[in-house]
Amino acid sequence: MNTLEICCDSLTSALAAQAGGADRIELCSALSLDGLTPSAGLLAEVKKHLTIPVFVMIRPRGGDFCYTEDELLVMLADIRLAKELGADGIVSGPLAADSRVDVRRTRQLLAAASPLPFTFHKAFDRTPDLLEALSTLKDLGVDRILTSGGAETALAGKTLLGQLQDRAGDRLRIMAGGGVRSGNLAELTAVGNLLEFHSSARGKNGHETEAREVAALKALLSE
Repeated sequence: MNTLEICCDSLTSALAAQAGGADRIELCSALSLDGLTPSAGLLAEVKKHLTIPVFVMIRPRGGDFCYTEDELLVMLADIRLAKELGADGIVSGPLAADSRVDVRRTRQLLAAASPLPFTFHKAFDRTPDLLEALSTLKDLGVDRILTSGGAETALAGKTLLGQLQDRAGDRLRIMAGGGVRSGNLAELTAVGNLLEFHSSARGKNGHETEAREVAALKALLSE
């Protein structure tokens, strides 16, 4: 079954995503920085009002994904708090100085998130060898990877997205993200083996437009 995840940075956006038929949301703050850890208050209110799963971004700052030990301590604390507030999944992605997956820190974040599902976010696309990174994350036990196949958009990276899912097998899901819209979703679903799709569904006219775009995406996935 296809799954539609919508990235949201406010309660209003989360409600619009749910109204449009999203299967779950990724909750964050600061979408202009590609998403940071949301506040405890935002998560609490979203969980109070939504019935669909809420996956929580754990990213303490913008910029690169190479974190200090102090930043890691904050990320671990944020995961514990998110779990206490009812998070249904965790989204994060630390990289080492060479831009490869930071195995030690990822393992620590996974342990803190357990038993919740863990998504390694688009930091994956910054790694120098996507197939190597996939193998590493598969061995670590990550549940899904959000990626555009190393390209600017998921549509541009669709061939590699299909290859990544083939390599992943049944162990983890490759979630296509990056410029996913109702106007190009059919080309992504035509890849055949992709089952999860991530979109911000943002439009120029606010959250009413967002709900319509989510509904359009969901309708295409239900065909």
